[in-house]
Amino acid sequence: MIGDCNPDVLVLGEDVTPAFGQQEKLVDQVSLVVGGSAAITAVAAARLGLKVALIATVGNDPAGTFMLDQLAREGVDVSTVIVRAGIPTGMTVALSRGKDRAILTALGAIASLAPADVARDILARARHVHVSSYFLLADTLGPGLAGVLADARAAGAATSLDTNWDPSGRWLDEHLSAAITQADLLLPNEAEACALSGTASPSAAALALSSAGPALAVKLGERGVLCADGSGSAMYQVSVPPVTPVDTTGAGDCFNAGLIAGLLQGLPLPQAAALGCATGALSTGALGGTTGAPGLQDATDIAKRAAIHPAPSDPKGTSILCP
Repeated sequence: MIGDCNPDVLVLGEDVTPAFGQQEKLVDQVSLVVGGSAAITAVAAARLGLKVALIATVGNDPAGTFMLDQLAREGVDVSTVIVRAGIPTGMTVALSRGKDRAILTALGAIASLAPADVARDILARARHVHVSSYFLLADTLGPGLAGVLADARAAGAATSLDTNWDPSGRWLDEHLSAAITQADLLLPNEAEACALSGTASPSAAALALSSAGPALAVKLGERGVLCADGSGSAMYQVSVPPVTPVDTTGAGDCFNAGLIAGLLQGLPLPQAAALGCATGALSTGALGGTTGAPGLQDATDIAKRAAIHPAPSDPKGTSILCP
């Protein structure tokens, strides 16, 4: 896993909107948990039985120590996490009310990760290389990411990319376009897919983005996922029985881990996506991105109950609209 590694401060309640003017407001709960898309994916993958190393950057501070300790406790190899002296560990505050949340992030050391930090011997030993949170790393890792992914593929690894949201609103640029051509699989949610492709629906986005080469799994939240092969000629909508979520933080990252685990088992993309949906759904049963991340047997049991249906590939995308 390559990407972001930072603690999340979760603030939960029915009303978590701050009241300025030095007003104090009481909320239901505040928790310090493992955060960062790549770190959450790494923990979820380890819970599923995969051998996982994380390439990321943290500061030489208590927040960085917290992350290293938590990840190591979960069995993630943190020997490739770089500790930057003089730069604080990135931090995120997530204000969560029901199914919606607002996110505030201070990048800190996150944005210092560069291609030179990616140990090529790790790539040579990997079966799958996944990159998270491209837009938080766009100015440092971004210019060389295509080369990193190309090296991984040359060494025999499959590659995947989850850009996550773009706080700058720039979306697709030449460096990301180059990286996408070196990704075997692209993993946006529906809003991200529409923004990346400039289209109005996940199905249209899948057609547009798959023309660059990668297969796609567009995350639709509680509605499941839309899968498309590399040409966009075959599309499937995959979903698992609904759950009652406690907290949806990190559900998409846990989905990524389940999908990757399925692909490494040799499952076809729709069946691997079913394992991803099950992993993501079960992860919402507890607070934070990793607390509820399931083991392989529990996720497999839910995945067996998945509904997998052919999905329309109409480029107008009238069947499934983006938010």
